[in-house]
Amino acid sequence: MGELQPEEAQIEHFPATDSEHRRPTDGERVSLARAFGARSLLHEALETILLTLIIFLVLNTATGRFQVRGSSMEPTLHDGQYLVISKLIYWVHPPQRGDIIVFHPPNNPAEDYIKRVVGLAGEQIEIQAGAVWVDAVPVEEPYVTNPGSYSGAWSLHEGELFVLGDNRRNSSDSHTWGVLPQENIVGKAWLCYWPPEEWSLVAHHIFPQPADQGD
Repeated sequence: MGELQPEEAQIEHFPATDSEHRRPTDGERVSLARAFGARSLLHEALETILLTLIIFLVLNTATGRFQVRGSSMEPTLHDGQYLVISKLIYWVHPPQRGDIIVFHPPNNPAEDYIKRVVGLAGEQIEIQAGAVWVDAVPVEEPYVTNPGSYSGAWSLHEGELFVLGDNRRNSSDSHTWGVLPQENIVGKAWLCYWPPEEWSLVAHHIFPQPADQGD
């Protein structure tokens, strides 16, 4: 009796055909090059689209673009200006007095307002004939050229701000609708990018806290 051969010995060998030894023609080379080129262009296009989407998402998360409507922030900001705001800045530190912010007013949360922070959480705000006092200390506001004529007093609790427009005689702000919950802030105004002649960083006023002014 003959011995059984291992299975691999049963595999038949077929000689290579002429087509397997044939080199591609010039036409086939061109077709292959076009196919690879089209695939490479598609790959690059997809990468570009993906990168654009990532950049858009990052910018949209970190910043916002808003148009100033009305004259409530005159003379600091003018009607029709376009601004870039930072949405993440208050993740790093809380709002400061003098910051110009975009927010949703509590009486009209579907709208975007832009005003200046005047009072901070825990402070007592008093306005006498248009002059602002914080914890019984007058606040010097060189950015106001049209002071209001109203008076009133407000106590700010944790998480509350007091905001006013720089144009005090023509502004819907905390003196009319009350304090602003800090959670309503959209971001801090950062850059004016339109019109071109107004291109500049937004001027936030920096001054010491009232408790430091008497030192």
